Amino acid sequence: MDKKTRAREALRRLRRTYREPGEFVRWKIPLELVIGTVLSAQCTDKKVNEVTKKLFKKYRTARAYARARLPVLEREIHSTGFYRSKARYLKGIGQILERDHKGAVPASLGDLLKLPGVSFKTAYLIMAKAFGKNTGIAVDTHVSRVAPRLGLIRPRDAKKMGDDLETLYEPKDYLDVNEYLIMHGRAICKPRPLCGQCVLRDICPSAKKFLKQ
Repeated sequence: MDKKTRAREALRRLRRTYREPGEFVRWKIPLELVIGTVLSAQCTDKKVNEVTKKLFKKYRTARAYARARLPVLEREIHSTGFYRSKARYLKGIGQILERDHKGAVPASLGDLLKLPGVSFKTAYLIMAKAFGKNTGIAVDTHVSRVAPRLGLIRPRDAKKMGDDLETLYEPKDYLDVNEYLIMHGRAICKPRPLCGQCVLRDICPSAKKFLKQ
């Protein structure tokens, strides 16, 4: 089985296995998706959703974040970790959106990448989820662990791994690749993988090694 065939077969099986959506950042408007995704760095989506349940009721616009007092914002997002940096990011996002985009989240990859705390991973997710534009595959901790184990890519920096994965899939599948690999990484392909329970074990080059341990 060549790499592209394995990649697409893996996605087909994961779609069949994970019928229910996993725990991802909850949002209703693009601004909430930007804020939630920035907060999710080095933090679980579950914890982010706990924090944003209150945060989104208080800060409803870019202007609200732009005018926020940093010490207050730091306290409100403290439990997501790296709260000082994240508070500066959130305030900076609000300021840039107010100054350059009339308070709206831009539907442009280049403009998103100018926002504080927004990486390619974050921008790809925002483009796909908020605007229905599949511009790239977002690579997080789970994707960077699962995809190399499947022999689809080799470990590199996140942007290059995403670029490599994009050669194996159609753009319409980019968001699914991210989300299904995340769900599989959380459930089965953990740092210590449960290969005996894995629906991909017969096509995974790493399964034999882990099953022997």
